[in-house]
Amino acid sequence: MKIPKNIEPILSGISAAIVIGVLAFLTLRTSAGIWLMFSFGATVFIVFVLYNLETAQPKNIFFGHLVSLLVGIIFNETIGFSFYSLGLSVGIAVTLMVYLNIMHPPAASNPLVVLFTDVSYNYIVFPVIVGTIAIILMSVFINKIILKRNYPTKWF
Repeated sequence: MKIPKNIEPILSGISAAIVIGVLAFLTLRTSAGIWLMFSFGATVFIVFVLYNLETAQPKNIFFGHLVSLLVGIIFNETIGFSFYSLGLSVGIAVTLMVYLNIMHPPAASNPLVVLFTDVSYNYIVFPVIVGTIAIILMSVFINKIILKRNYPTKWF
């Protein structure tokens, strides 16, 4: 059954709310670690609204977040918080995502998150690796099974 166009935005919003709600629950109500970060809000927008774009595909979500977070951590550990580290880290993250063909716009904010919150290497596993995998798995399930969409269009 095809979902009517006027209902699709509501279902996309509900889907985004469910995914962020699950990650928030795991972060706030369990001892499983941090599963949520600010840029994930924009990520769920992309996977439920712009799901057919290259930037919404699992490879881009996972590696875009990972690479940009690593850039932020490297800047945080070496240079620290400053106006030039904020600008340069985002610029380098964007450049690497483009060159590596793992463009995911929400991930460009990860260096800012890292530098403003002063996180370190432990942030790589929780929330980035575990959180992005959870987003990808829930997005595939919701898009494919519930919303009957062709997502992902490609994994790698």
